[in-house]
Amino acid sequence: MTRPSEEALRQGGSPPEGEDLEAWEAAQEAAKLLSTLRKEITPTRVAMAGAVLLLLITMTMSGWYWLLPRDAVTIETHYMQRGGHLMMTELHNDGSRSITDFRIDIEFQTEEGERIDSVSLELREMEAHSSISGDELEMMVVGYTVWDTYRLVIDVEYVDYTGELRQFEVMHEVGYWSQEIFMDKAERHTWPFN
Repeated sequence: MTRPSEEALRQGGSPPEGEDLEAWEAAQEAAKLLSTLRKEITPTRVAMAGAVLLLLITMTMSGWYWLLPRDAVTIETHYMQRGGHLMMTELHNDGSRSITDFRIDIEFQTEEGERIDSVSLELREMEAHSSISGDELEMMVVGYTVWDTYRLVIDVEYVDYTGELRQFEVMHEVGYWSQEIFMDKAERHTWPFN
């Protein structure tokens, strides 16, 4: 059995000899449907549908970022050897809700754990999607050789958007390199999964 050509299907008429009438009619219907779809589906419409889909995905992601209750605290610390040991810290609340009773203690210690210097900061409230840095989060330690290794201990405590106390502590060995950057992230909590 031979298949009818696309041109023959478009022209209609009667089935060629040896062709089943039902199969011919089904092929005629399919040809009409394809012809209609070619007129309806244009590149402009495909591009518009893609743009609408991209817009929906963007709206969903921005809803997660701005509306869904979550906390996301990051401590960014830069260590540099500049005439001594310089530590600069920046606090980030990338969560969608503010956090309260925030406290951070940063200690510069010897390799054995002896405290050399420290800074601390307490905040009553830290707004959502905000960052804090400044002189009170900078520490300059002079009089200690840059050839030894030291420990940088960061202790953070805050109350999240649900009223639960969150704490974490990290320790970094510094002194191997003249400059290092540390990004310490507290455990993330997102409603309703926390």
